[in-house]
Amino acid sequence: MNRNEYLSIIKEVIYLCGCAVNDLMPDKSRVEQIDLDLLYKASAKHSLDSLVSFALEKVKMSNERFTESRGRTIRKIAILEINKDLLFEQLEKEKIWYMPLKGAVLKDVYQFIGMRQMSDYDILIDPSRAEKLRDIMLGIGFRVEVYGLGSHDIYYKDPVSNFEMHRELFGTQHDSKLYEYYKDVKSRLIKDQGNNYGFHFSNEDFYIYNIAHSYKHFIQNGVGLRSLVDVYVFINKYKDQLDFEYIEKELTKLGIKDWEHQFRTLALDLFSGGSVDFSDDPFLDYIIFSGTGGTIGNRVKNDVEKLGGGTKGKLKYVFRRFFIPMGEIKQFYPFIYKHKILLPLIPFIKVARALTVGRKRAYVMIKQLLKK
Repeated sequence: MNRNEYLSIIKEVIYLCGCAVNDLMPDKSRVEQIDLDLLYKASAKHSLDSLVSFALEKVKMSNERFTESRGRTIRKIAILEINKDLLFEQLEKEKIWYMPLKGAVLKDVYQFIGMRQMSDYDILIDPSRAEKLRDIMLGIGFRVEVYGLGSHDIYYKDPVSNFEMHRELFGTQHDSKLYEYYKDVKSRLIKDQGNNYGFHFSNEDFYIYNIAHSYKHFIQNGVGLRSLVDVYVFINKYKDQLDFEYIEKELTKLGIKDWEHQFRTLALDLFSGGSVDFSDDPFLDYIIFSGTGGTIGNRVKNDVEKLGGGTKGKLKYVFRRFFIPMGEIKQFYPFIYKHKILLPLIPFIKVARALTVGRKRAYVMIKQLLKK
C-alpha cells in the first residue's frame, strides 16, 4: 500500500485500539467501510492485531486472520507462563534473584489476556549467575540461541517460548545516561512477597524503565504504536497512584523528561479519542512508519546524524561499521577480544556476513546511505 493508504488504515488501527482498551463499542458503520486485509497488515506491523480483534469482535466484524492472531497470542502467553513457572522454581532452588520485565508485566495491566502481544519473555537476572542460568535453561528443555554477547542471553524452547535473560538493562553501547542510571539497578528493586528471590520495580520505576527502553529504541531503530498503547493503558490504570513529581525528577536525570512528555501526551491524545493531525506531526509520523521493532533504515539514518550527518557522517558511519570500538568487540566478538592478534579479521567477517546471511540488511543500509 502507498503512504496515503497506509496513513488512512493506521487511523483505523488507532481508533479500534482506543475502543478496545477503553472497552467502547466501535461505530459499526465506520468499521464496515474498512478493508480488513489492509487493517490486519497495518495492525500486525505494530503487533496490535490481537488488540484490534477485541474491538472487531464487539461489532461481529472479525475475520479469520484476526481470530487466529488472538488465539496465537493467548496460546503463546499460556506457554510462556508455564515455562516461566518452571524457570522461577529452579531460580528459587539455586538462590538466583530475578525480575520480569516489559511485556511480561505489561500483559497483566491490560483488561484481558491476549490484548497485549508478546514476542518474548524478558527477565533481569543476577549477572554473576548467568552461567548457572544457562545450565538451568538447558535442563528445562531450552536451547541456547545467544550467550555471552551484548546485554542479554537468548533461549528458545519449542513451540513458541523465547526468553531473553538480561544481565543488565542497558549496556555501554547504549545512551551513556541510561547505562549509568541503571548500572546498579538492584538497589532500585523491591522484594516480592510470596517468594525468596523475586523482585519488582515500584510502579513509578517500572514506568520510568519502560519509557527509557522505548526511548532507546526510538533513537536507534524507531519504536511503534504498541509502546504508545502501553503508556496509555499503564497511565490510565495507575494515574491516581503514580508520583509524577518523582517520575519527572528521575526522567530529568536520564535527560528524557521532555521526550517522555511528548510521548505520553501523544499516547493520551491518540487513544482517548483526541484529534491528531497526521499531516503535521513528524514525531508521530516516525512512530507510525517504524513498526514494532523499528527499521534498519531508521538505524542507519539515526547513527549517521549522531556522527554529524551529511557526507562526513556517512563516511564516519561506514568506517565504524568495519572498525568498531574495543568495547563492542569485547561484547560481540569475545573470542577475538581475548585473542587480539585476530582483530584485523573483523572487517572481513563483516563483509562475509553482508554477502551471505546479512544480504537483505546490507541492501537496506546501502540504500539509506545513498539517499541525499
